[in-house]
Amino acid sequence: MAGMKSTVLLFRFLVALSLFHASGSYMNDASETLPDPSVLSSTNEAKKVVDDAFKKERDEKKQNLKEKDVSPSDFLKHLKEPVAGTRSAIRAAYYMETTLNLLKKELQRRVKGEFNITDVLTRKQKEMIARATGCDSQFRSIKCPKNSIYRTITGECNNRKHSYFGASNQGYARWLPAEYEDGVSLPRGLTEGKLYNGFPLPLVRKVSNEIIHTANENVTQDQERSLMFMQWGQWVDHDLDHAPFTTTKITNTEVHCETSCTYEPPCFPIKIPRDDPRIRSPNICMPFVRTAPVCNVRTFTREQINAITSFLDASMVYGSEEPLARSLRNQTNELGLMALNQNFTDARLGLLPFENKTQSLCLFTNKSMNIPCFKAGDARVTENLGLTALHTLFVREHNRLATELKRLNPQWDGETLYQEARKIIGAMTQVITYRDYLPLLLGDETEKHLPCYGGYDESVDPTVANVFSLAFRFGHSSIQPFVTRLDDDYQPLGSYSHVPLHLTFCASWRVVMEGGIDPLLRGLLVDHAKLMKQNQMVVEELQERLFEQIEVIGLDLAALNLQRGRDHGLPGYNAWRRFCGLSQPRNVKELSAVLSNQKLARKFIDLYGTPDNIDIWIGALAEPFVPNGRVGPLLACIIGLQFRKLRDGDSFWWEKPGVFTPQQRRALSSSSLAQILCDNTHITEVPRDVLKANRYPEDFVNCREVDGLDLSPWRQRARRE
Repeated sequence: MAGMKSTVLLFRFLVALSLFHASGSYMNDASETLPDPSVLSSTNEAKKVVDDAFKKERDEKKQNLKEKDVSPSDFLKHLKEPVAGTRSAIRAAYYMETTLNLLKKELQRRVKGEFNITDVLTRKQKEMIARATGCDSQFRSIKCPKNSIYRTITGECNNRKHSYFGASNQGYARWLPAEYEDGVSLPRGLTEGKLYNGFPLPLVRKVSNEIIHTANENVTQDQERSLMFMQWGQWVDHDLDHAPFTTTKITNTEVHCETSCTYEPPCFPIKIPRDDPRIRSPNICMPFVRTAPVCNVRTFTREQINAITSFLDASMVYGSEEPLARSLRNQTNELGLMALNQNFTDARLGLLPFENKTQSLCLFTNKSMNIPCFKAGDARVTENLGLTALHTLFVREHNRLATELKRLNPQWDGETLYQEARKIIGAMTQVITYRDYLPLLLGDETEKHLPCYGGYDESVDPTVANVFSLAFRFGHSSIQPFVTRLDDDYQPLGSYSHVPLHLTFCASWRVVMEGGIDPLLRGLLVDHAKLMKQNQMVVEELQERLFEQIEVIGLDLAALNLQRGRDHGLPGYNAWRRFCGLSQPRNVKELSAVLSNQKLARKFIDLYGTPDNIDIWIGALAEPFVPNGRVGPLLACIIGLQFRKLRDGDSFWWEKPGVFTPQQRRALSSSSLAQILCDNTHITEVPRDVLKANRYPEDFVNCREVDGLDLSPWRQRARRE
């Protein structure tokens, strides 16, 4: 009887919906007859569909690694794979998305015309779906401890009024509304021939070929910034945002993102233009997988998940989820140490532990070495050798600090030692970034976007913005095509000294077997960053050979960035210029004035038709630098605003009174990356300012001349009885 009643109610709803299309009555009048049982049954069906798809994907992945070599996209998937709480949050979002799709498909069989399923559902039914899918649990208020002196690993409770501000596994912030092809989730440019502002969007690979390409041999050196400047930018980026994806196919499990040229979520393949200079084969696409969604119970439009904390808190060292954070610690003693590799050392200094996966992707970069990927607080640790070197450096620094703090305070237990060392590492990261890095990036506009610190502001949401996750990829334009490794005298390290970049991706074996991290760090100190020029944007190693460790077609990082912006529903170039209070060019002449380059402006207009359509990453990247900076006005605005929010909305900011004592703040203010290098490697000579271009030996000093961090302010005086 209950099932028959439910069917009758659904029929009444469909009749009402049909009348709506005939008479124009309000959609919410029709929605009153939508039966709740049909909503719940659709949710239950959706959960089964999603669970089955996730299981099939997991089983196939295990089998594939046993049977075949890996492809470039497999490396990318490894770096972007969601785990633990992130995976659970993504699954809940898929439950909700699939529920809505099932309800809409059911109604579409019986009702003519277009309608938005979220307009049909009542508020009560939306809440019902949120509960049944588990999405509501991600937005429930948390009871935060009253007087915690340490950050949570997840970033929760940093803001006690808004406990989820800046927390991991939440959606990115939207500074402008998302722009999707269907207003809900479909990326712009998906439908061939569809016009935007009167023009179709060009293929992202075509934009990359026409505007981005730079030969490896045609690279202009930045005469004022070291390669460490580039590497620190990536280090900071990996502290702030990580947009994972899963290749799980919910509806059509037979489609494979690796080979398909058809849009079938989550596959959003990059189509190849007919005149492509490298990829000649017809019917081939570059694989691309959409960023995983996160629950959005407010507007139901697609939002992307940030798997890590938004705060500048050294989460890349410690993790953004409790299980990972615990697994990274040395559990064999109560000394507050981080775990180190049990198989190898770096000339008696510690290396990162290996991930405990029998089929680690890094094994495939050199099968004879049998070296798996490293494990760290961020999954992208083995993406490139410079990044691995910084991860290793800061784990060593944590252990050095914990050991020294134990000497100063023998009474401290392991948890206190761990938390205090972690707190210092987070503060050092903030000091180096805001004192040394950002002024070199923002130049004369630093004070405009980052005025002096005025204290913590509870009303500021520090959550990383969706647009920032693309804007901060400007750093791809300062990457060199080769990795340099130098010996103790800063001379080339034999056959290891000059390796093409594409042969170093996920190559953890090179750290273990080819001299450790010191030669890599010396290379970062002596080499110059690549200078971003309008006719030299991204080197060929990244534009043609990304993750090309084996003889399979390499990926195109520039095309991936452009496709990612469309995937995330980011508005076009002029919308962001307007957001930042900048002019909005309307034609070639006005764009030429903004770019100071008529030829480049003409290329953009030929491709996009109008500046409104230009993808945000390439449009912002193309702007001439602000004075003494390394980004244009639009990127300076977006990056400056984000870093101001990160500072002012952080209740554990190092300068906030009460977080550290005045004496501790004074000690921290003198900390430097040069000092961290001296304290944790066998390197004996460093430049004082490692982010600026330096020549050896004239710009280098002995480590004895570099001031160390004075930890005496952390000595806890014994209380008198």
